[in-house]
Amino acid sequence: MKKYYWVLVIFILAKFILQYSLVSPEYDLQRDEYLHFDQGYHLAWGYLSVPPVTSWIAWLIRMLGGSEFWIRFFPALFGALTIVVVWKIIEELNGSLFAKILASAGLLFSILLRLNMFFQPNSMEVLLWTLFFYILIRYVSTEKVKWLYWGGIVFGIGILNKYNIAFLALGFIPALLLSSQRKIFLNPHLYLSGLLTLLIVLPNLIWQYEQHFPVIHHMKELSERQLVNVNRWNFMRAQALFFIGIGFAIIAAFYALLFYPPFKKFRFFFWGYVITIGLFVFFKAKDYYAIGLYPVYIAFGTTYLGTILREGWKKKCIQPVCLLHPVILFFPLYSLLFPNKSPEFIAAHPEWYKKFGLLRWEDGEDHSLPQDFADMQGWKELAQKVDEKYSRLSKTGNTLVLCDNYGQAGAINFYSKKGIRAVSFNADYINWFDLSKAYKNLIRVKDYSENQDEIRETGPYFDITEKVEYITKPFAREKGTAIFSFEGAKIDINNRVQNEIREVKQEY
Repeated sequence: MKKYYWVLVIFILAKFILQYSLVSPEYDLQRDEYLHFDQGYHLAWGYLSVPPVTSWIAWLIRMLGGSEFWIRFFPALFGALTIVVVWKIIEELNGSLFAKILASAGLLFSILLRLNMFFQPNSMEVLLWTLFFYILIRYVSTEKVKWLYWGGIVFGIGILNKYNIAFLALGFIPALLLSSQRKIFLNPHLYLSGLLTLLIVLPNLIWQYEQHFPVIHHMKELSERQLVNVNRWNFMRAQALFFIGIGFAIIAAFYALLFYPPFKKFRFFFWGYVITIGLFVFFKAKDYYAIGLYPVYIAFGTTYLGTILREGWKKKCIQPVCLLHPVILFFPLYSLLFPNKSPEFIAAHPEWYKKFGLLRWEDGEDHSLPQDFADMQGWKELAQKVDEKYSRLSKTGNTLVLCDNYGQAGAINFYSKKGIRAVSFNADYINWFDLSKAYKNLIRVKDYSENQDEIRETGPYFDITEKVEYITKPFAREKGTAIFSFEGAKIDINNRVQNEIREVKQEY
């Protein structure tokens, strides 16, 4: 073990401890996590919502037992590895131990704690962006072609994790062209590494082609329903808050990339940031899309600060202040950014949550809880109530559990004690119907806004109709969701489902 690596190990352990202590037991998993976990039961080269890497991790979680512990473990692991890669970047830049500790503290006590709470592609995305930047730095420093090929591999995996990495290319290709490093485009190995990237993503491209490119439909839907509510000023404000404890190092990085002679060959990183952020703003991207940019700038900034603060009174006075800054600023954020307070407490004390825009949901309106927190409520209650009805209905025939959205279906599948495999015409669940069974009964889980006419519309097709009850968790996003049961079908349920699947897929 290299000198001082024991310090890095301490930060890694602290990362895992913090991640597991930030979520109160009053909260379930978050809506998207259920969908991503269910993808582990249906491995494919593509999905309607995300590329396939998340499903591979979900499959591994299943092999490890599929508990909430392992679902939370992997995002924490990717966050810890991000700290490791930044440590390695600082080593490559000949940074001091102070620079490594400062960067690690800045990353530990940052927005990454919130991002790494959830089993989503975002944690892996930040790691892959940071790893790609490390490889790019190694290539610029050594000009060894092996780093081009490693870059091609990492970029390919990045595409298979989340298509958002395209913004990295769109931002940094022109930045390289504007710098002395444009000579990279004369290296034939760059294009061979690009071919390697293409080979890695080819199975997903084939899947997209065979499915008529659902990613286009997904992006259009995202733009119409969510990105339309994005405020560009709020996007820029969020960038300042994400790494507020280490923000001074990011500012130092921008200065150093422009004026610090040892960083001259890396000056394109400054323009890469400007162009990439400009693209995010232009396309009204969600604020967290840009988080993957910042770890490398933290590495540049702390390396520079470690150089100018290494002697005399600066070392004795300013270095300790810099190290304490991320920790001190973390304490007020600890009370706001994480579901470690009860929903009742948050609803009764909305002032600071509202001030930082945390109560604004994708619909552009303010609510009682942050959206992610509301998406972590009511799921166990839903599964328990569906289980109770399923136990009785299944005695009279096969029962289909059909939900309005992927969160409902995934949560029932995760928490059910009856082995239920609920489905939906929403998201990837449309491809996961098991029509090898002849269904006689139906449990229908309906959103609050759409459940009023369910008995009138569906009841005539069954012998027995019953509305079970509502989801009652007061602060759950699913509050008011209704559970209906229909027994003794007078129609061919399977045929109706097949027709509905065809109609929905035509929209794609």
